Amino acid sequence: MFPCCGLIIVCSKKPVPLKGISVDVQVKGFVADVSATLKYKNVEENAVEALFVFPMDDDSAVYSFEATVEGKKIIADIQEREQARKTYDEAISKGQQGFLLEEDKSSGDIFSCTVGNLLPGQEAEVTLCFVRELPVEADGAVRFVLPAVLNPRYTPKDEEPSITATRPQVPIGQIPYTLSLNAHFQSAYGISKIESNCNITPLEYTDTDKTAAKVSLAQGHKFERDVELLVYYNEVNKPSATVESALPDAKAGSVMAEQVVMLNFYPSFPAMQEQSNCGEFIFLMDRSGSMECAMNSKPNSPQRIQSAKETLVLLLKSLPLGCYFNIYGFGSHFESFFPETMEYTQKSMEEAVKKVTEMEADFGGTEILQPLKKIYKTGVRSEHPRQLFVFTDGEVGNTKQVIAEVQKNSQHHR
Repeated sequence: MFPCCGLIIVCSKKPVPLKGISVDVQVKGFVADVSATLKYKNVEENAVEALFVFPMDDDSAVYSFEATVEGKKIIADIQEREQARKTYDEAISKGQQGFLLEEDKSSGDIFSCTVGNLLPGQEAEVTLCFVRELPVEADGAVRFVLPAVLNPRYTPKDEEPSITATRPQVPIGQIPYTLSLNAHFQSAYGISKIESNCNITPLEYTDTDKTAAKVSLAQGHKFERDVELLVYYNEVNKPSATVESALPDAKAGSVMAEQVVMLNFYPSFPAMQEQSNCGEFIFLMDRSGSMECAMNSKPNSPQRIQSAKETLVLLLKSLPLGCYFNIYGFGSHFESFFPETMEYTQKSMEEAVKKVTEMEADFGGTEILQPLKKIYKTGVRSEHPRQLFVFTDGEVGNTKQVIAEVQKNSQHHR
């Protein structure tokens, strides 16, 4: 894969040298407060307008954005999209410096920062702060991920292209900037360990009762893959409360002038011992061209389609006898193995496995919305609750439409 470099000049699409990214993460229980600072420099002979595009989880909330140029700090003012664009354009037309941060219209997990009138040789820093709730893994680990790669996304015809479609790309190993990350963790009942997919410093406890700890990325880390941190708390299922004091200089009557209490409650449910033969299982497999790509940059890494097929075969062989199932493949068009869901027998399972092994990534684009609508319009079987499994490498341009369709049908489909 080719991760995106980050900052480009709007008119020429040439990359602007990004000197480094520094990130500070404060995790309290199940919530992360992230502050990311991007440092870059204009090496062109003329003033440039530049654009930085970066990925962010859809459930993150941006609460602060500021830029520093030549010692001068600019703090963002939140406005409606069209008004913010108008204000930015007016500033640029007057020769003033301007910064515009906005969410991509097609997808809530992409933010772009437009930087106007960056003078020759001038350096700038942009700091973005956001909060998000963290998921809990099956083994009880609380998971924080800082995404590195923003893949160009496929946009269905007749729709506005995703902002990722114009991103410049550089091969892994040639990314011209490094990432520094410091992460601090707090838990009322103590922290047992922290693991990562990247090289990190040894776990360092910052208090005697081991309820606070910190780690950092190893020096010189190249931002070539997602940074994942897994923190394991003692007594993760025990409820706790965190109190945040009011800001002393906040305006009276505002939210920031009030104390806030957050309750952390992660219950533990006993596993079901008995397997039911009820259920309707539908598998939706991405067969677009991008599924031919390798899973990662390691030598001899399998294709995405191959990895998905192996997982699908494993699931097929694990279904209970007497349930119902079907498999759809999608790309620029879609098709299903059977006209309707079939009863799961040894014969139907073997037939499906044979068809899965013959699947290729030869269906063109990544248009997932239409097969989803087809599945949702098909009536569910009585006494057989439906579950839909999606196999995809993502990279979909019309993300919001897809999520809205799933939410609309969430009462009847899992």
